[in-house]
Amino acid sequence: MKSPFTGGKATLKSEESELMYRKEAFKFVHLFYECDDTLKRFTTTKLDEINIGQVYNQYRAKYGIPFPDEIAQIRKQYDLPAIKMSRVLGFGDNQYRLYENGDMPSETNGKILMSIKNPLIFKTFLLNSRNQFSQEEFERMMKKVNSVEPKSEDLNIKAHTYVFHDIRRDIFNGYATQSLGKLQNILLYYINRFSGVYCTMMNKLLFYTDFYSYKTRGEAMTGLCYKAIQRGPVPVRWDRVYSYFDNIEQNIVHIKDGIEGTKLESKDHFDQAMFSDEDLSVMETVFNCFHDRTATQISEISHREDVWQQYKDSKELMKFDSAFSLKAI
Repeated sequence: MKSPFTGGKATLKSEESELMYRKEAFKFVHLFYECDDTLKRFTTTKLDEINIGQVYNQYRAKYGIPFPDEIAQIRKQYDLPAIKMSRVLGFGDNQYRLYENGDMPSETNGKILMSIKNPLIFKTFLLNSRNQFSQEEFERMMKKVNSVEPKSEDLNIKAHTYVFHDIRRDIFNGYATQSLGKLQNILLYYINRFSGVYCTMMNKLLFYTDFYSYKTRGEAMTGLCYKAIQRGPVPVRWDRVYSYFDNIEQNIVHIKDGIEGTKLESKDHFDQAMFSDEDLSVMETVFNCFHDRTATQISEISHREDVWQQYKDSKELMKFDSAFSLKAI
């Protein structure tokens, strides 16, 4: 980065800071550039977004407020325009769209949004607002809501707990969307690119994918939590993660001198439509960084990361705010 003060070099730095938001103090890692010549500080729009995003994420997690992608998914579930969702819920005409675009709901509105994931609850809101729509509009919306099957919370919780360890989006999983489909396709991406990946290598690829994603945009990708073991950072219950998907095989491969390894392989290809351009850029960066490394080499590289050094002697889950000190990428 060039310094706007001298045109010379500026270095990215970070420090612990605190910000008041809605009359409450939140701690976060403040990112900024420092001019090497003048020592003056400055930020960019991207850094400002990451800085404030850390605070917003904490607020959403604390008060049970859904994230923008979840709010958009709720509307998609009922196949309704944003303006009609606003009217059904009693929001301002443009409010639902603003929430999808990142505006922070009040605690009350956030809990409303979270509750209407259940079609039975949303149906109650729709019935209460029926006089705001024509009979034809109301009947069409009611037909759609009645076609949405209530999800079994027990099954949903069991599936997510089995793979993701904890169903909440918080600092321990990088506030990532917890989607089994997206996680499956991240695994397939690396299996395709490497023509099969040993489990030890995949553990590190997922770690760097998530922590690099958080470092560059304040949000992880897989939804997994991580811990530090002797051979480096690994997803919690990584063995369950790889065995969960039927189209991913775990094959025992003889390497040399009686040494065997478990290799993840699949005949399926990853679905590019599951990813944004930013997602693909993150995975491409990780692949390019480690495509010529062995599992042993990438494990040794991960040992030099501050976050592994910090957690290696504990059984605690790694916090993603340590991602800003990532060295390998």
